Amino acid sequence: MARIDITYYHSDVQEQMDLKLLFFGKEECLPGHFWGPGVRDAYIIHFVHSGRGLFTIADKTYGVRAGEGFLIPPGTIVHYQASDTDPWTYSWFGFRGLQAKTYLERACLTPLTPVFTPLAGRGFESFYDELLSVRPERGGDALSLGILYRLMAGLISCSPIEAEERTADAKEVYVSQAIEIIKSSYSQKISMLEIARSVGLDRTYLSSLFKARFGVSLQGFLLEYRMRRAAELLRRPELSVSDISRSVGYNDPFLFSKMFKKVNGCSPKHFREGTERRGGHRQ
Repeated sequence: MARIDITYYHSDVQEQMDLKLLFFGKEECLPGHFWGPGVRDAYIIHFVHSGRGLFTIADKTYGVRAGEGFLIPPGTIVHYQASDTDPWTYSWFGFRGLQAKTYLERACLTPLTPVFTPLAGRGFESFYDELLSVRPERGGDALSLGILYRLMAGLISCSPIEAEERTADAKEVYVSQAIEIIKSSYSQKISMLEIARSVGLDRTYLSSLFKARFGVSLQGFLLEYRMRRAAELLRRPELSVSDISRSVGYNDPFLFSKMFKKVNGCSPKHFREGTERRGGHRQ
């Protein structure tokens, strides 16, 4: 008879978390035991402790054995089946979160590349037991989340070199998308969270990409872009400082002047006067 253990997490915590553990479990499968074809509504990582089986996704079948694992993405048709002669025992971890897709992409886990082989010592053999042990503790939900983050780190560390190169290309795409959003939305009240959600990334991670690429955070980049645009508008004498303030997303002209001086080293008024002395128009 098959042995299966499943633990579900019921929490009132908002869904808008970076990562959220939903459930985890472990099963000693009977020969030929299968699930699917079907779809799940969460990300699920399976790690095979012993035995072997087959995993089918995107019309491709993979043989998965002890020491390997596979990803089930939400909304994707999958089928998996234990070997008839050497059925697998696996543990699984179901999760969602704003950062889930980002971490899995960094690990190069997608419907087209769903199988992974963890590096030795990364804890995949013990993650289930660790989660089970902290479950009843006070603060067990926080401890469990820490284990889930370690699992994500383990997946990233075992991604191939070429995956890192693809990740680098993907980072450039995300940064470019964010810049386009800034260019089209800088005149409006827009938050860093809204920009990050528009490109499908966690706010902190997207900001780190900007820091690495430009030396400033996402918020710093938006501020500098607005102030560069304001400097251009200050060369137009028909626009007042208040007009320009509103045009670059600031309803408060005093706050705008403060930010302009922070970026450009002088107030909008002095900037305009300097432009006029260099041959600009006078009001």
